[in-house]
Amino acid sequence: MKNSIIKFLLAITISFFVTTYASAENMKKLGSMDVHYMAIGSTFFTPEIAKVYGITRSRYNGLINISVLDNTKAGNPAKTVSITGKAKNNLGQFKTIEFTEVKEGEAIYYLAQIKYSNEEKIHFTLAINDGKEQQTLKFSQKFYVD
Repeated sequence: MKNSIIKFLLAITISFFVTTYASAENMKKLGSMDVHYMAIGSTFFTPEIAKVYGITRSRYNGLINISVLDNTKAGNPAKTVSITGKAKNNLGQFKTIEFTEVKEGEAIYYLAQIKYSNEEKIHFTLAINDGKEQQTLKFSQKFYVD
């Protein structure tokens, strides 16, 4: 029961962040995909939610959240995809990112963690493949230590 409540709270939290960031135009149409994305500090999540999803809470750890919707179908349902890519800071240093798929009901999220320094700007280049097409998502995020 407790685990179900925590999962529900995470779904609401992630939905809140996706909605908030989507309204700030953190969505790109890439072919048949509407890709919603955000990158935030991991301390935005409660310890309980972080534990359920294996998120390391730290002032120096960020979370990347990608959600892909099919814009060719009614209701724009979530799409199962594979995501690979790289992250690079302004000094040209590459950082490893590996995505984990999370399914919550009909929602599908892809989460990855990344280490950062205060005021570090990280540039992401991600390949998103749904088995029919591959698209590239590029975005940058400046992280702050709180």
